[in-house]
Amino acid sequence: MDTTILNNPYSFLAGGGEMGQLTRQHDWSKTSLGTPDTWPQSLRTTLSILLNSRFPMFLFWSDELICFYNDAYRSSLGNNGKHPTALGQPGALVWPEIWDTVKPLIDQVLAGEGATWSEDQLIPIYRNGHLEDVYWTFSYSPVSDELGQPAGVFVTCTETTQQVNTVKQLRLSEQRFQNLVRDASVGIIVLNGEETRVTIVNDAYGRLINRSVSELLGKPLFSVIPEAEDVFRPIIDGVRLSGEPLYLNDQPYFVYANGDKKEGFLNLAYHPYRELDGSITGVIVLCQDVTEQVLARQRMEETQRQLQNLLMQAPVAVAIFRGPEHIIELANQAHLAIWGRQAEEVMGKPLFEALPEVKGQGYEALLAGVLTTGEPFYANELSALLIRNGQPERVYFNFVYQALRELDGTITGVIVVANDITEMVLGRHQLESGETRLRSLVDSAPFPIGVYVGKEMRIQLANQSILDVWGKGTNVIGQLYADVLPELAGQGIYEQLAEVYTTGVPFHANNQQVNLVIDGQLKPYYFKYSFTPLYDAYGEVYGVMNTAADVTDLVLAQQKLQLSEDRYRLLSGDLEQLVQQRTEELEAANEELAATNEELTATNEELLATNEQYVSTNEELTESTHLLSRSNHNLEQFAYVASHDLQEPLRKIQQFSDLLKGQYAEQLGEGVSYLERMQVAASRMSTLIRDLLTFSRIATQQETRESVSLNAVITTVLTDLELVIAETEAKVQVDPLPTVLGDPMQLGQLFGNLLSNALKFRRPGVPPVVKLTTRWLATDHLPPDVKPGRAAIAYHLIEVTDNGIGFDEKYLDRMFQVFQRLHGRSEYAGTGIGLAICQKVVINHGGAIAASSQPGQGATFKVYLPV
Repeated sequence: MDTTILNNPYSFLAGGGEMGQLTRQHDWSKTSLGTPDTWPQSLRTTLSILLNSRFPMFLFWSDELICFYNDAYRSSLGNNGKHPTALGQPGALVWPEIWDTVKPLIDQVLAGEGATWSEDQLIPIYRNGHLEDVYWTFSYSPVSDELGQPAGVFVTCTETTQQVNTVKQLRLSEQRFQNLVRDASVGIIVLNGEETRVTIVNDAYGRLINRSVSELLGKPLFSVIPEAEDVFRPIIDGVRLSGEPLYLNDQPYFVYANGDKKEGFLNLAYHPYRELDGSITGVIVLCQDVTEQVLARQRMEETQRQLQNLLMQAPVAVAIFRGPEHIIELANQAHLAIWGRQAEEVMGKPLFEALPEVKGQGYEALLAGVLTTGEPFYANELSALLIRNGQPERVYFNFVYQALRELDGTITGVIVVANDITEMVLGRHQLESGETRLRSLVDSAPFPIGVYVGKEMRIQLANQSILDVWGKGTNVIGQLYADVLPELAGQGIYEQLAEVYTTGVPFHANNQQVNLVIDGQLKPYYFKYSFTPLYDAYGEVYGVMNTAADVTDLVLAQQKLQLSEDRYRLLSGDLEQLVQQRTEELEAANEELAATNEELTATNEELLATNEQYVSTNEELTESTHLLSRSNHNLEQFAYVASHDLQEPLRKIQQFSDLLKGQYAEQLGEGVSYLERMQVAASRMSTLIRDLLTFSRIATQQETRESVSLNAVITTVLTDLELVIAETEAKVQVDPLPTVLGDPMQLGQLFGNLLSNALKFRRPGVPPVVKLTTRWLATDHLPPDVKPGRAAIAYHLIEVTDNGIGFDEKYLDRMFQVFQRLHGRSEYAGTGIGLAICQKVVINHGGAIAASSQPGQGATFKVYLPV
């Protein structure tokens, strides 16, 4: 035996882990127990057991109930709590928060009444920085001293907080489940075992099968509703055995109750019912009555079938596109006819895959807008280039894009209703072309002509000759004839016009007196005039054409002659010669009048035979085209000569100037500055010639119509301007641009000049910011001062906006003319031709260009191009 241990008074505290060490190190001399060498053997033995046990133990000793505990108990005290200060302290000081609870138990043990046992007892303690609810299963046992009297209380304990809380949660969950089942709006039933005994069921399920909860609870389900066994028994057994859930929608069912048959449709969810150990003891079934929804959907599907049949037979074109790719779900025969396709060629395909030629014509943005915003889009006389019968064909139609919404309001597609109006539009274009030729003929006629339309006689055409006769100025087009010439009231002319419009019978007047207000005075004039009816394509009179010849001088001459004849009878024979002369004069005047009458009659016949005039006009146009072609050829020859013969001397000037400057600068002295000025002038002249050649080529170039991506044009332009953009630290923002019909070279000139000007005319010290934006603009929304070169249903409006120096809008009337500059050469370089080129390009493309600005506030150039 180790005598060292026998002689060591602290040997009973050997081992014990952390708490053994703390117990040995504790200054027990300051406690009522004194040093360990004085402790009774009963205390020593109990502490030796306690410190070396791995089961949580605690000891209250002596009258002060001094506290001891081991490492296994240590974790129950938590952090920031009673450890390690509890060691060696009286129990009342260590456990004030529970002393009222545990002190009676301690007293009971010390009084010799035996040990205590408590299971899952709530005893809150202070730990982890706050008072916690802690549950314990513990025993208080007496520890006797050497006299056999209880001297302490030995505590063995296990914290069961987690287990108690888990049980509570389970009970709470069970209660919640019971409440959920009871209050659920859907039917819920739990079936146990192979016999499908009902262990849980709610009123909602009972209502589904016309049974009460009491009729179902505790009974096998199919003993209550045997008619449902064949359908539902295999499903329930399958879920119970496989452990996999199963979901069925719109499941038909029927049951009998009180002699009545109840049937409908259910959405069903089958889940395995598991115990706490994971074993499957049954199946839980959730049932939702969807009879009304299914019947409503069946009715809706039938309605949709009827509607689809109706749409397929509709005389107007109808189509349905689904999703962002615009999958063609429906297209009736009328719509297929517009596309020039068979159903099997397009159905089920994305629109722009089935009709690839439609790409880039602007319809992608229109459909995406309706699909995204839900706002409908209406269009009249919009055109598309389609491949029909193997040939490209321009088709015109009225249509509406309408969002297709589901029952929940979500947009899933687009409905299209369209009407092919190609024949009508082309017919109107021909009519407008004829009207244009008629207008040209009227304007160029050397005698007065006017055209008045409608029953109210609104002035549609009036050439300069008739405007001069009226003396009312030039702003009369669109006004009523009676408002422009109110002095004609009572002179029978209004009635003549109304008669021609009503009956279609022309009216002719010879040497008719007409009193007109000229310069504020009513004066008599004499006219030979005709009112001729104008017919539309349906043979109806839509207006009256007025042709006239002013014969005032001739009539007055006749009147004077008549007066002279009266006087001649009184005069002597000496006046006979004078009479003869006057007679000759009158005859000459009459001959002139006759010639005028013949010319007027011929003109009326010419205007009435419009088709013959169109043929003649076409011949004239052909001859004019030939002459124009020859003129363009000559101009191209001149351009070649100019580019070669004018540029060559300028190149020589520049080369020899460089030689003089490089080799003889010292001898020239101050003459170098003159040499430099000469070089600048030559360079400016060279630039001017190049710009004039560009303008010349654009002015004479024949029309080229091909699909041009403006995005590609702008990309090329920005590449050419990279150096300027970098040097000026400019920011150029470009929206996605459309594809148009035109000439890519000319369009490059157009946007190259606009972007170059935006960068050139920048404010000092301010980096340029240039924006290109685009949008559609219907013809009836064009500004009144914008007159495109070609009529179209809509136009692409492309705006080039900058933050530069701007300009005063009083210069708008001349800024698109050749050689016009708003700034001196010393401020900004240039020839004054760039904007003239821009205007010529947009005219060649049937469009228009406009500008707006304020000095110091940047400028916006607006380009209108036909869609």
